[in-house]
Amino acid sequence: MKLSGNTILITGGSAGIGLAFAERFIKAGNKVIVCGRREEALQQAKEKFPNLVTYVSDLSIEADRIKLFDWITANYPDVNVLVNNAGIQQRFNVLKADAKTDWSYFNKEITINMEASIQLSMLFAPYFATKKEAAMINVTSGLAFTPMAIAPIYSATKAAMHSFTVSLRHQLADTSVEVIEVAPPAVNTDLGGAGLHTSGEPLDAFADGIFQGLNEGKVEIGYGSSVNRLRMTRDEVDKHVENMYEAMKKTIE
Repeated sequence: MKLSGNTILITGGSAGIGLAFAERFIKAGNKVIVCGRREEALQQAKEKFPNLVTYVSDLSIEADRIKLFDWITANYPDVNVLVNNAGIQQRFNVLKADAKTDWSYFNKEITINMEASIQLSMLFAPYFATKKEAAMINVTSGLAFTPMAIAPIYSATKAAMHSFTVSLRHQLADTSVEVIEVAPPAVNTDLGGAGLHTSGEPLDAFADGIFQGLNEGKVEIGYGSSVNRLRMTRDEVDKHVENMYEAMKKTIE
């Protein structure tokens, strides 16, 4: 995809990976709009990057997703790039989880990570197909390929988004819309809670690496440890998942 002259919507863009992407897109000469649930966090992002456009939206609510699409296309009709980045991660033991009374808590992970991204992709795809150049970037995870057993729903939603992205790429192959998957490894952000990813890849180095992949025209971009996981054999995946679970299972006991 071209890296300048776009109008870009980034979901979950008030912090972490989303904001790091926003910073780089702004510096490359793009108009960038970010949405998020927390108005305070969005305001802080705008104070850091005054050219950033912010919009409060709760993507766990279908009506908010439709309202976001309508607002963007009405106020920024040149929008031609969607970055589906919003996501949450929950770590739990299925033997201790209460799926009867607390299902809304667990379901939110499915809704935000998967349902929202799929609906937004389907809303924007016909709109983008009328553009001379457009792109859809789905941020999945290395865990789409090697699930982290202590985060079973998160891993499953990212695997689903990988599958959806592949299908979307084939369906849009004859249009102007590029479909790109970014599969991060663990990155030092507050995903899942503060302090859980301090041993992950440095955020700035990760974001720079992804932008290098975009500049090279890649449609599936990993970084660090996720690069090899994108092409592991089934036996390698099974061993990796087993080792990771053994190393982390005490955290949910």
